[in-house]
Amino acid sequence: MLSDRLKNHVNINNLTFLFALVLFVWVIWYCFTGSGGAQELVSRLLPIALILQILFTYQKEPLYKRLPAIANHVLVVVYIGICVYAFVYFYLYYEDIAIWRQGSYTKQDFIVGLLMFLLVMELSRLAHPTLFWVNFGLVLYTLFGYLSPVDFFWHPGTSFYRVVTSSTVEMSNGIYGIYGQIALTLIAAFLLLAAVANGFGAQSAMIRVMQRLAGNSRRMVPQAAVLGSMAIGMVSGSGSANAVVVGSITIPLMKRYGVPGVFAAATETAASMGGLIMPPMMGVGAFLMSEFLGVPYWDVVIRGFALAFTYYASLALAVYLISVRLLPREPIVAPRVPVYHQIKTSIFFLAVVFLMVMMGWVGMGELLAALYTAAFMFALLLVNFLYFKYALKDPAVAEETFLRNVRLSIETHADMTSYLTLLLATLGIMIGLFTVTGFINRMGGMLLQLGAWHIMALIFMSFVFGWLVGMGLPPTATYIIGAVVIVGPLTKLGVNPWVAHFFVFLISVWGELSPPTSLTAAISARIAEASFMKTMWEALRICLPITLMTFAIFSRSEMVVTPGWIQVATTLVVTIGTCGTALGMFGRLVENPAADYLLRAVLILVSFVALFYPDDIVSAATAAVVLAATIFGVLRHLQVAPPKHGLKSEPAI
Repeated sequence: MLSDRLKNHVNINNLTFLFALVLFVWVIWYCFTGSGGAQELVSRLLPIALILQILFTYQKEPLYKRLPAIANHVLVVVYIGICVYAFVYFYLYYEDIAIWRQGSYTKQDFIVGLLMFLLVMELSRLAHPTLFWVNFGLVLYTLFGYLSPVDFFWHPGTSFYRVVTSSTVEMSNGIYGIYGQIALTLIAAFLLLAAVANGFGAQSAMIRVMQRLAGNSRRMVPQAAVLGSMAIGMVSGSGSANAVVVGSITIPLMKRYGVPGVFAAATETAASMGGLIMPPMMGVGAFLMSEFLGVPYWDVVIRGFALAFTYYASLALAVYLISVRLLPREPIVAPRVPVYHQIKTSIFFLAVVFLMVMMGWVGMGELLAALYTAAFMFALLLVNFLYFKYALKDPAVAEETFLRNVRLSIETHADMTSYLTLLLATLGIMIGLFTVTGFINRMGGMLLQLGAWHIMALIFMSFVFGWLVGMGLPPTATYIIGAVVIVGPLTKLGVNPWVAHFFVFLISVWGELSPPTSLTAAISARIAEASFMKTMWEALRICLPITLMTFAIFSRSEMVVTPGWIQVATTLVVTIGTCGTALGMFGRLVENPAADYLLRAVLILVSFVALFYPDDIVSAATAAVVLAATIFGVLRHLQVAPPKHGLKSEPAI
């Protein structure tokens, strides 16, 4: 009987939870104490994060589908053994490696570094194949750069020993460098919020509330995707995660009410991409930006609100204008949402406000602010759960249990943290190899020469470079490469560092929509059972007016440079300009087609003046004209196509 009990408890799921609990507790302890510093922390937690990534992957499917089950079991044990070996070795000899043996490593140091280097490379091949092949090519380039026939790419080459040590035990770059440290400190702390919200079902409840807020207009149904993705984006910081969580609910809802599959998927793709911009999480790039600039994360967040407002206001208008063309004005009955879900949604937004107060008004450090906010959200969600579960015996909470909610929170945190840790460790290798070969300096020098000819040429080439990088790499990788290659030349030519970094940040966001690879579009298209390429191009079309914001921050720099009322006024001007462009692209101002095209073209040109003309007075005056035209256009669309059918009721969610 004892053996049967052990079999019930000793399994991969419980092993995963055990390591997840270790990571969870260790992150909380570090947020409280800061013991040992970020570099020592990553030497301890990186092996644990890799173990979790292995286990989470193996729970879903075999690591190697072509190999038999026993071979997969053995390889998983070997990989975990490497992680345990590295954990013990760095635990015992961290100080010697980090201080006393820098530049003169022992054979054992090299072996540990080599094993971790190969393991990260292999795990990246499984999880991020594009990044793996880029790194593999960089390794060959680092070793054999002297064979390059092109002078720009030529370098004298280096040894494989240097490749391994620069990526591991040197600590300044590579898998133990700054990127891995950010993943296991600042990002891991903020992911506590998303984990608690997911564990107690606050995210799914919030999406249902957003459906309710969309009202009883069929044309407003796609706005549920916009509002839901905006809300989830506050804590997800990921376009693909947003698409999974929100799209699985909103895309079937849109299709149920007659929204074409491609447009439903494209709307969710565009809305989910805003998760990379929406504060307070803002994606991994925002955390890296605070590190690059050497400023508190709150300084990035307060500027991010301006970008997020422009993004979602313009997106909501574009989606509405297209919906008017595609859908009848037939009303529907808005779905009912249980009080339990409404309170969970209120707690979520209250926690976000609490976090902003802690960072912005109280001035608390990011780690403690995130930790206290997660504890605040957990306490309120727990009280709400207990009251509805045991006092009211509400059927909406009948299937939930306290232990399952807590376990889901811990495992959610471990899953997201381990995934991002592997991603950033892989990027650490990439940037380390770029540095060793001197490619960054050569690329920066070339951009400086281009900028000496004209600053607009540098901005255009930087955008093209970032877009091309984004075609194959995820947003985080695109931002890091852009930050180390593009920002330097821009700032040397007089561009404000905030403008330069947000320019690269926005390029990395648009890069996620670059063909032929867009994970967010792929997920949305799969849910909608629509064409991936059509979904991606439709999402690009919807986001085209918002893309202007990437360049508008050069002419309206107060949007990201000067927090305060000047920032608010500038943000409104930029938002009016992008909304006017959206109306010109997707709206209709008069019935006569020729006159309509002419008026819309004029509206787009005037919107460009509001966005890019250097004189603030002229820009504000033209923005007032564009605002009046936009209001007229929206009011006109409200009167298009009277209802033809009866109401279609919707059950409670």
